[in-house]
Amino acid sequence: MILSNQLTPGMTINVDGNIFRVESCIKMNVSKGSAFIKAKLRNLMTEEVIEKNFKSGMNVDEVTLDEHVIEYLYVEKNNYLFLDIGNLETILVFPAILGDKINYLKEGIRLKAMFYGDSVFSVELPQFLELMVIKTKSIDNKLTMSNSTKEAIMETGAKIEVPLFVEVGDIIKIDVAKSEFIQRV
Repeated sequence: MILSNQLTPGMTINVDGNIFRVESCIKMNVSKGSAFIKAKLRNLMTEEVIEKNFKSGMNVDEVTLDEHVIEYLYVEKNNYLFLDIGNLETILVFPAILGDKINYLKEGIRLKAMFYGDSVFSVELPQFLELMVIKTKSIDNKLTMSNSTKEAIMETGAKIEVPLFVEVGDIIKIDVAKSEFIQRV
């Protein structure tokens, strides 16, 4: 337990049974009444950001998350099966936790996972991935501008805008956070 005035960005706390990361917090002094802490919190399950006020000096339940490296194996009954590299146990991760990251999963990709007890609360993909292009949209032959792009579908199902010279079968490097083409490998 910590006091609400000890909250700092980056901390992980439990509020009403949900795990949140503190994004920002400000001490508010009101001329009439007591001071309070105004915090922006990100739910680690849903990625939703909420604002919550804490009375100054209020007890807050700080949570310690464990970081593990997990490797993607395959989909099993609408959930995603991973292997915990540290203890070689298999872990089921729900699609809601993965969110849009599902579009970048392929067998063998390693991710960082944040655990609270035995439950995975969030996963983090590597910054860059190398994926194969399996389909591109046809383009108008009149397009010759150097900054023209076309949509490409990766082997994982992700859709990325790529330069016109990228073809089916090419392996490309992608910035996962921005869903952007970096280079052809």
